[in-house]
Amino acid sequence: MNKTDRMLAIVLELQQRKVVRAEDLASIFETSVRTIYRDIQALSEAGVPVMGAPGQGYSLMAGYFLPPVMFTAEEAVALLIGTDFIEQRFDKGYGLKAQASRKKIESILPEPVRADASRVRKTMRLITPGNKTTSEEEKDYVEVVRRAILEGRKIEFYYMKKMPDSQGDRKSFRSAAPYGLAFLQGLWTLVARCDLRQGIRHFRLSRMKDLTVLDKRFEMPPDFNLEDYRPPDDRNLRVRVLASPDIADRVKESGNYYMETFEECEDGLLMSFRVRRPEEIMQWVLGWGSNVVVLEPESLRDRIRDEAEKILKRY
Repeated sequence: MNKTDRMLAIVLELQQRKVVRAEDLASIFETSVRTIYRDIQALSEAGVPVMGAPGQGYSLMAGYFLPPVMFTAEEAVALLIGTDFIEQRFDKGYGLKAQASRKKIESILPEPVRADASRVRKTMRLITPGNKTTSEEEKDYVEVVRRAILEGRKIEFYYMKKMPDSQGDRKSFRSAAPYGLAFLQGLWTLVARCDLRQGIRHFRLSRMKDLTVLDKRFEMPPDFNLEDYRPPDDRNLRVRVLASPDIADRVKESGNYYMETFEECEDGLLMSFRVRRPEEIMQWVLGWGSNVVVLEPESLRDRIRDEAEKILKRY
């Protein structure tokens, strides 16, 4: 980093933090304390109001902001989530650029806006983008749920379950305390405490209907953090599948969520999955036709065989 870039970075660091010691700045920019002293002196001579307190460190005069750019909390969130995504999904070089961009954006935000932006970011995660197109209704629900989370208000909705109940009904009425939103494989998923199940559950926004925000309030558990949250792993059914060599590359690129391992062998690509129930993998297997064979469990082989016979009868 040359001197000009370092001096700008020092100003951004001072804008973001109230007081910074010369030793800390030297550690951040991997230079000597003497060099930091010279940089601070040059900034002061250039008109930047840097104040030094013996034994405490350096700070900027209150109200001083370098760039004449102001963002609302929503605008800041849009930019910051973009830097998060780039850091997670791009190469190391772009990851470092994303970190630098995030620091610059945060440094120019007034404290109230920065605090609001931080609150919003803590309620949303981008995990995997996927290839699905988000419907307008789903986008509207993202906005409604996001506001409910920030305001600490419960929601209620009808939810279309993946599997019908004993009466053959897939529709279920739910009320819940929304904790956060995650974007997973092209779908928005709500993490919430469900009143019906008395515990944390996940709901796809695409399966929600008649979403309503209630006046009833809730308190976010102090120990809940969406960034650190990991759902309990209850995928206890192990599945082994063999794909023919002709489609091995495409199968690997498909990035199935339930795939744990794969290895190339003489007969093709041998894969292992863990799922909760056979239905979670059946459609994926059937989609590859005769190029994919289920090796185990036998119960899933029977289900695939029965489904193939039904397909044959329709044709």
